[in-house]
Amino acid sequence: MKSFSPFVTVARGWALVLIVCMLGLSACGPDKPSQSSDKAASRASFRVAWSIYVGWMPWGYAQDAGIVDKWAGKYGIDLKLVQINDYVESVNQYTAGKFDGVTAASMDALTIPAAGGVDTTALIIGDYSNGNDGVVLKGKSSLADIKGQRVNLPELSVSHYLLARALQSAGLSERDVTVVNTSDADIVAAYQAQGTTAVSTWNPQLAAILASPDAKLVFDSSKIPGEILDLLVVNTETLKQHPELGKALTGIWYETAALLVADSPQGKAAREAMARMSGTDLDGYQAQLRSTYLLDTPQKALAFMRDPALKESIDRVRTFSFDHGLFGADAKDKDFVGIALGDGSTLGDPANIKLRFDPQYVELAADGKL
Repeated sequence: MKSFSPFVTVARGWALVLIVCMLGLSACGPDKPSQSSDKAASRASFRVAWSIYVGWMPWGYAQDAGIVDKWAGKYGIDLKLVQINDYVESVNQYTAGKFDGVTAASMDALTIPAAGGVDTTALIIGDYSNGNDGVVLKGKSSLADIKGQRVNLPELSVSHYLLARALQSAGLSERDVTVVNTSDADIVAAYQAQGTTAVSTWNPQLAAILASPDAKLVFDSSKIPGEILDLLVVNTETLKQHPELGKALTGIWYETAALLVADSPQGKAAREAMARMSGTDLDGYQAQLRSTYLLDTPQKALAFMRDPALKESIDRVRTFSFDHGLFGADAKDKDFVGIALGDGSTLGDPANIKLRFDPQYVELAADGKL
């Protein structure tokens, strides 16, 4: 990418403090706008939070371009997509019931709301990172050179997971390095510090760091395809009570995703708008898109959701999460949280299913029934 905005530093990560004031989730809450007419008052109202990330920009664009209102109107609901400038806070607010849905990485959906007891459905798998996350060494070009180094990264985030997978690929473990907890907002500045020799981070921060002549990318998420997933998740009980919300959100995603990849003036205009919203230019945004594997059609998403490889990647993520204490003190093993997968199988405790990859709404889109 050609430019980097210091104001656009939110991305996918994890917070040690789980907000677990939950279960009393409803479609309408005190933070939602009051309705001024009898007709409006009869419509269910929903809010969904999203954050700046290349694969989530279509949600913000859809809100601005009227696509959200179009699909919400079709299903007789009021729906607002709200940008939150702190990604972790957006997931915490969803967990606390302030939002009906949120954009989240699969690891965070598992370890924050699901592990905290909030039954959560992965409605949309929008993409997986295919190079948007990377491990960078300063002045060294071999991953093996990371041994003995201090690695700056947001601890217990997807960047931490990426580092663990990188070390495994080199026959190393986390015992061979020292992790230095560094926020995503500070990671670019931390790399510039004289004593920093290694970082693990994501775009757009990764692109900014790689602009330095001494920065060497030694491992990235293209080496672990399908493991760092970017989702739109919705509260399962809300979705059960209001399937129209699932239909509207699914319609919004696939209409906007089609624009995102369209080779047309309308597609270019949409990408330019998404680039501006994310703090870069068109070239910079398209560079990030090239390292993102978009599931831009329902057919792609269904195939991915039903692929046995998804079960394998989710198992790796939950193993990392348990090993690093992200399931909380009550978890005796990695089976603590039950996960229902799109092929009908499960991982973990079937009596405690809290994360669900539900393909039914994507199936409607694939069949042209939305």
